[in-house]
Amino acid sequence: MKLSATIRGSTFGFGSVKEVLARANPPKSGDDLAGVSARSPVERVAARAVLSQLTMAELRAHPVIPYEVDEITRLVEDNLDESAYNAVKHLSVGQFREWLLDSKTTGATIRSVAPGLTPEMAAATAKLMSNMDLLVAGQKCEVVVRCNTTLGLPGRFSSRLQPNHPTDDVLGILYSTREGLSYGCGDAVIGVNPATDTPESTAEILRELHALNTRNGVPTQNCVLSHVTVQMKALDLDCPMDLMFQSFAGSESGNKAFGISVRLMDEAHDKMQRLRSSKGPNFMYFETGQGNALSSDAHHGADQVTLEARCYGFARRYKPFLVNTVVGFIGPEYLENGPQITRAALEDHFMGKLLGIPMGCDACFTYHAAMSQDELESLKVLLGAAGCTYLMSLPVGDDIMLNYQSSSFHDIPSVRGLLDKRPTPEFDAWLHAREIMVGSKPGPRFGDVTVLR
Repeated sequence: MKLSATIRGSTFGFGSVKEVLARANPPKSGDDLAGVSARSPVERVAARAVLSQLTMAELRAHPVIPYEVDEITRLVEDNLDESAYNAVKHLSVGQFREWLLDSKTTGATIRSVAPGLTPEMAAATAKLMSNMDLLVAGQKCEVVVRCNTTLGLPGRFSSRLQPNHPTDDVLGILYSTREGLSYGCGDAVIGVNPATDTPESTAEILRELHALNTRNGVPTQNCVLSHVTVQMKALDLDCPMDLMFQSFAGSESGNKAFGISVRLMDEAHDKMQRLRSSKGPNFMYFETGQGNALSSDAHHGADQVTLEARCYGFARRYKPFLVNTVVGFIGPEYLENGPQITRAALEDHFMGKLLGIPMGCDACFTYHAAMSQDELESLKVLLGAAGCTYLMSLPVGDDIMLNYQSSSFHDIPSVRGLLDKRPTPEFDAWLHAREIMVGSKPGPRFGDVTVLR
């Protein structure tokens, strides 16, 4: 295994596969903060040259966190599909990239090898891709899942309706929900970030959302994004829970900072399997985001793209219905500006889809990041073109509880119209029955909250 390259007469040597992965990463403020980024553009080119020649077998043999010290590494290694792995193990990262981009490589073929890929393989491939490459390859990777509705079908583009309220006022949450539904949003999930993380408030919100959907025949699923242990207690209160949520990190120590472990998530999944109110086989919801492990000093000297991919390696154990990267939410310490946030969103979407995850994105930024509204709107269109499963949707794109900028109720139908995409089939039929949409165009009841009781 060669870990050096000569560029314009200068030789660059790297001490490990982990270092090669980090130095090959496009510029990210989080990698600079961690001290793992390339020290010059030429060193970045050298690292990419080395990375392109590493094989999939070599990446599997050298995870960025050793097997002996990290349960995420053990989970990935112990559950890897050997038959799928054998189909790609001989390929270099450069060859695998070319294979993904080849016009003859289909989504079905990519799905067949996904169970044999480690997160490090997905991250390595992303580092050799341009933004256009990430769009082309990501668009091929179709992942179809079912809860109460069917997500990820070709030609579909969905949204999470996010009716957050700063005091968890249920009437306020319901008002925002009705408005969002009237604009054709919410087919992925109606998901509330709670201000009060208690079983009682979680159960109350879920009951009221369930009642709203039942009265109006809305085909979707509900979720309150409290901590997984709180949701488990809420289930004991006999509330209707369609999806169970948790945030993930890409290392065992990062997940400890979230108050979770593989064992706890296994227990939560088993409980949800028995007590959920949803119909389909996919009923878990996870959120991630580049930089979350570094923010808790749990990155083990690895770069944030590779650690993000490891979140997806963890998530696929539970066959989730939803996963999304909250791409610009953690802050400019990790993704400094519009180009970095855009790049991270496209990387995350590609890596998640490549590993078999139904990947969405919260295209967003905090108010102290150097990103403009125009850059954010461009990113939403790019993600839609890349086959992103869903985006967020909230009033005017401004979250009054979490204080960040995301996608508005108007953005979702706009992106659908631009790219000729529709919501989930079940939700699409409901929108037409209520005259909210006519074909792919807004109908006479579009934006009319009185269409819902």
